[in-house]
Amino acid sequence: MASNSPAPEGIELQEEPTAGAWGEWNPTEDSARPPRGKHRVAKQRGGLARSSTVLGVGVIAAVGAGGIATAQDRPQVAISMPSLPDFGMGGGGGDGQRHAEAEGPAAGARASAKSTGIIAQQAAQHADAGTTLVGRILQQAESQESAAEAQIRAQAEREAQEAAAAEAKAEREAAQKEVEDTRLAAEKAAKEAKEAADAKAEQERTAKLAGSYSLPTSAYTLTSHYGDAGSMWSSGHHTGLDFAAPTGTPVKAVGAAKITSAGWSGAYGYRIVLELEDGTEIWYCHLSSMSVTSGSVAAGDTIGRVGATGNVTGPHLHLEVRKGGSTIDPLAWLESKGLSV
Repeated sequence: MASNSPAPEGIELQEEPTAGAWGEWNPTEDSARPPRGKHRVAKQRGGLARSSTVLGVGVIAAVGAGGIATAQDRPQVAISMPSLPDFGMGGGGGDGQRHAEAEGPAAGARASAKSTGIIAQQAAQHADAGTTLVGRILQQAESQESAAEAQIRAQAEREAQEAAAAEAKAEREAAQKEVEDTRLAAEKAAKEAKEAADAKAEQERTAKLAGSYSLPTSAYTLTSHYGDAGSMWSSGHHTGLDFAAPTGTPVKAVGAAKITSAGWSGAYGYRIVLELEDGTEIWYCHLSSMSVTSGSVAAGDTIGRVGATGNVTGPHLHLEVRKGGSTIDPLAWLESKGLSV
């Protein structure tokens, strides 16, 4: 009797052979050799048997007979298919199936439900594991993204701080430069003002001195200066300033002074010595005549005349300036008094 039960997945069942297709062959219980060992063939119970033993015996018998034949007169024996594993539901495939068949449809339903529940549980476990893995991956990605964003923010903050520091530094430098420029400008202005004031004071002092002092003679030519070397001077160098002028040219007092000496003085010829208020001595030498020989005189007073007395080569006024008993340059001294020689 043929079974209408569907075949398990992956196994294709051939259609029932028709009579006379390959010759007649109808195995019966008497002609089929019983299997050896512990294998048993379960009897059909209202459906397709799931014992793999019957399938193996049928295939071996068919090959031994030299081909595959169809059954004509006797009822066809259904070929049972191997049973699926029961996932731990009471032993291996055949025994588990027999237990389920022995217990009846209710037990089979329970076994099927139990198997389905285990599969569902395993699937749920795998799903939970997958969900957990996905969650961890997403969490890790989110953490990495947060770390990257934090790094970007930190970098932006550092750049902003550096820019602010650079700007502040530039402002400080600009302010310092401005202060320095202001200071330099003030110093320059103060220096210029001081120089101007000093120049004005010098002019005033020179003007005042010019009113207080006078040149020793007029219409003259400077012929010998202080320090000139020559055999004509006993010391080997010239100790005064020579104003060459015609004989009889007036000789004047350079400043307010008193006459300390007047008369003949050897190589100096006729000489008049004036002493100023600060102790400076003025010597007038080689005079042709002396107008005043004692007392006090004022700046510009005539005290004698140009001559050529003493050790000379021509008429001139030999003027010496002495301070503390030592000679100094008469030209520099006269200029310090505001006189243009």
